[in-house]
Amino acid sequence: MDSILEAACLAIYVILTLVPTGYGIHMYMLMFLVHRRARAADASQRRIIESYRRDTPESEWPRVTTQLPIYNELHVARRVIEAAARMDYPAGRHQVQVLDDSSDETRGVIDRVCRELRREGLDVSVVRRRSREHYKAGALANGLRSASGEFIPVFDADFVPDKGFLRRMIPLIRCDEGACCVQARWGHLNADENWMTQSISLGIDGHFGVEQGARAWNGLLLNFNGTGGIWRKAAIDDPRVGGWSGDTITEDLDLSYRAQIAGWKVIFSRDEVCPAEIPSDVNAIKTQQRRWATGSIQTARKLLPSVWRSRLTLVQKLEATFHLMQYSISIFMLLIPLLVRPVLSVLPADKYLPWLISCWILIPFAAAAPSIAYVYARHSLGGGGTSLWSVIKLIVLGLGLSVNNCFAVLTGLVQRGGEFVRTPKSGSTDRGRRAAGYTAFRSNLWMVELLLGIFTLAQWLYFLREDHYVFGSFLLLYGVGLTMLGWQSRPKPAPVAERETPRAEPEPATG
Repeated sequence: MDSILEAACLAIYVILTLVPTGYGIHMYMLMFLVHRRARAADASQRRIIESYRRDTPESEWPRVTTQLPIYNELHVARRVIEAAARMDYPAGRHQVQVLDDSSDETRGVIDRVCRELRREGLDVSVVRRRSREHYKAGALANGLRSASGEFIPVFDADFVPDKGFLRRMIPLIRCDEGACCVQARWGHLNADENWMTQSISLGIDGHFGVEQGARAWNGLLLNFNGTGGIWRKAAIDDPRVGGWSGDTITEDLDLSYRAQIAGWKVIFSRDEVCPAEIPSDVNAIKTQQRRWATGSIQTARKLLPSVWRSRLTLVQKLEATFHLMQYSISIFMLLIPLLVRPVLSVLPADKYLPWLISCWILIPFAAAAPSIAYVYARHSLGGGGTSLWSVIKLIVLGLGLSVNNCFAVLTGLVQRGGEFVRTPKSGSTDRGRRAAGYTAFRSNLWMVELLLGIFTLAQWLYFLREDHYVFGSFLLLYGVGLTMLGWQSRPKPAPVAERETPRAEPEPATG
């Protein structure tokens, strides 16, 4: 009986080691892939942009329709509309659609700023629907019916595109007939607002500085990030692609993968940076992560069978599987603090020493991969060096989100579609005081996080001497992350301004 228990515990320990190791090796491979192609890809794109701008008369630039999907964004609506409408582009060839599903005072703000811009001679219209059916995907699809542009830039409400965005991005997609969209890199308006925004900005840089470039420049499938990019309308309308769909809550990932399965490709521009607001409230961060995790697993359920039936290469299929399933690592991140120490207490060290040593070697090797990737990405993007303290803060935040993301992954495995819960924005920047914002969705998972954090810290203290004050350090990081996020997520009395959400008078739907 003891041998069966030991065998079961050894199997659990090996699995909990090997799966994260696989993701760590995958990250090392992406770093290699992006490093070997980055300079050549950047230089090639700069040549394309320079040549197109030099040789193309103003009258031959394609017509563009910029779409701004907005829902109750009182603090940022004016900013994004003005920035998008005033982008530099040939006169008479840029249409802006504000896709407004708002039900509060944002409607009035949108109407006022659009009237002001129209007085300046800019082509800006407001498109409203009678319901929020299919949420953002439905708004984009509805606006597309009246879009006159050949290319469709999309910006979420918290983004502030640079004035020269279209002049630099349109040449990249216009000169490649096989491209369905071109994605810019995300920048940060409020990276230094608090320790969480500092951490998330580093994680976002890791995604764009390693993952997107590695996939785009090596013929692998990558995703449109939902904003800060330009779509070719013909690709969205391609019958093989099927247009915007609301059967997942990551409509951007879904559409970009369907387009690539159909034979289109996605371009990534590392040079073009589109600044955006980072969620600065713990519940807003959880809301965003929950949507991304649930939606990516929904997309995996929906599209992985098509990926494996397609004519893609084996390497493309494997990378697509890693990509779409990457949030599933949160399940293992949750199981590790729950099971590793109890499992090790059952296994006699002298009997299983070779197995244990092998796993002890693999664990730091795998755990170091994301941190190395973040440091490499920040350096390669021109952000200079990254301190160890910054990396530790990101690790603590990531481990603290493991409960939230694990439940989101499980939801994605069983739920089709669902409500698109948008991330509240406040209009924060590093130079401006954070305005009173919308309250984020809250769940009762904070209690689970707090209890698991306390349990993990208790394990760390109990086994501190046995672990020689070093090897159990990951339990300390887990405990700190889970306890901090659980405590900060607890219900708190909301300020009066947040308890009352003003509503606007209903207006006739258009579009």
